[in-house]
Formats: sequence, C-alpha cells, structure tokens
Amino acid sequence: MKRFVDLTEQEVLALAITNEEEDSRIYRGFADGLRAQYPTSAAVFDAMAEEEVNHRTWLFDLYRKKFGDFIPLIRRQDVKGFVRHRPLWLVRPLGLDEVRKYAETMEYETARFYRRSAEQSRDASMRQLLIKLAEAEDKHEKLAERLEGELLTTDVRTEEDATARRMFVLQYVQPGLAGLMDGSVSTLAPLFAAAFATQNTWATFLVGLAASIGAGISMGFAEALSDDGSLTGRGSPWLRGGVCGLMTTLGGIGHTLPYLIPHFGIATGVAFAVVVVELAVISWIRWRYMDTPFLSAVFQIVLGGVLVFLAGILIGSA
Repeated sequence: MKRFVDLTEQEVLALAITNEEEDSRIYRGFADGLRAQYPTSAAVFDAMAEEEVNHRTWLFDLYRKKFGDFIPLIRRQDVKGFVRHRPLWLVRPLGLDEVRKYAETMEYETARFYRRSAEQSRDASMRQLLIKLAEAEDKHEKLAERLEGELLTTDVRTEEDATARRMFVLQYVQPGLAGLMDGSVSTLAPLFAAAFATQNTWATFLVGLAASIGAGISMGFAEALSDDGSLTGRGSPWLRGGVCGLMTTLGGIGHTLPYLIPHFGIATGVAFAVVVVELAVISWIRWRYMDTPFLSAVFQIVLGGVLVFLAGILIGSA
C-alpha cells in the first residue's frame, strides 16, 4: 500500500475519479434499497448519485487535459490511511436513519481526508487539487441538505419515519418479543418443577440452562422458517430468527442464573424476583411498541406467567 503523500499528481487525480465513481454506486445502491419503502429518500440519493457522476466527469476532463486518456487503476484499498466504508451488503436491511448517517459520514470523512492531505503536501499544484476535491465533497453535503429540504417535507418525513418505526417493529421487536415471552414464560414450568422436585440448585440450573438453549434454538428456526419476508416485508428470515432465538434464550437464562447460588431458598427467592422483572419488561414492550394498553398487557402476561409458574411448582412438589 502506498502512502497518500507519496502519490503523484496523476495518481491523486486517478484516485479521485475512482472515488467519485464508487460513491455514485453507493448512492445508487441506497436508492435501490430504499425505493420500495421510502421513495422520496430514494429520489434524494438518485440525485446525489447524479451529482457524483457530474463531478467524475469534471475530474476526468481535467485529468485528460493534463495526462491523456489512460487512467491508472488505483483504488481506496491501494492507499494507506484512505477512507474506507463498509460494503453495502453489510448495511442491509437498509434503515432510513442509518443510511442518512452513512452518507453524511462518507462525505465528511472524504473531505476531511483531502484537507489533511492538502496540509501535509509540499507540492502547490497537488495542494490546490486536494482543496478543490474537499470543496467538492462539501458541496455534496450541502446538496443533500438542499434536496432533503425540497423533497422531504414535514409530511413526507413524518410518513417515512412512521414507516421506519413500523419496519423496526416488524423486523426486530415482534420476533424479539415473541422470543422473550416464550423464554421467560415457557421455561418457568420445567425450571421450578426441577427446583421443587430435587431441592438441588445445581441440578435446577442445568435443567433451566438446557430448557433455555433448547427453546432458543427451536424458536429461532421456527421464526426463520415461518416467513421469508418477501411478501410481508419483515426482513431477512435469518436475522429475525437470530433475534428471536437470542431473546428466547435470554428470557430463560434470566431466572436460571440465580440457581448458581448454593442456598436453595435464597436462589428461589432471587429467581422469583427476576421473573417479576421479566414480566414487567415484557408488559412495557407490548405497551410501548405493540400499542397494547399497559394494564391489559400486565394482566395478560402476569396471568400466563403465574399459571405456568404454579404448574411447575405443583408438578415439582407432587
């Protein structure tokens, strides 16, 4: 890898051309990923991509005047310390706020890199070129602000924010809540049945651990295989399955860990307190994201939890 300060003027200009082309493709990718859910924001990124194409044309015209038609292949990854961005596929599914921050950071970092490089350059022509590139990146950021002001009116932004919240609920909250409810409630019966049947904290911990992990695996696969997201828009099935499985395991582990305490009475008391907290958290999530009245959510969750809890105690005491 070459240091940026060691690049010739020809290489710097070639790198700028490649950079503008890559940025244009990134914006096209954002627009493509947002178009179905956020058409207005997609239009903003389409316009940004066109602006990058215009800047690339300007840079290429300047390069051709100075160095001819041949452009050496030099890319971000060929230059030490140059700005790098995560591949677009790692950002999917595209979230509206995340994409906006990604684009803003991309423009800011590139302009900052050019300015710092200009300060370190001893060549006057190269310094002037780097400053011009930095100013071009600043214009991109101002263009984004102008386009958002023109296209993203208050009503449109409110609508897109509502869509973003709905997608967050579909892709993360619903599978996570389903897993947390299953892990917190369904593991109560085997855990407390083992506790009251054996009066052994370590054996109870092993039963709870096995039940939690087993339920997490089962719920994860069930969620992933239930819907591929192509029609419902719920996102990647494996992402939802991972969220559901993880939350299921966490829901069961929460009231299992207290049984690492050797004293049975203390461990059971702490486990009971943890169950109360878990049920309260589930009720709050249902109220906050699922528009369920809080008292109704508390009644439904607590009633189900108490019934399963009593079933475990009765079976374990038999």
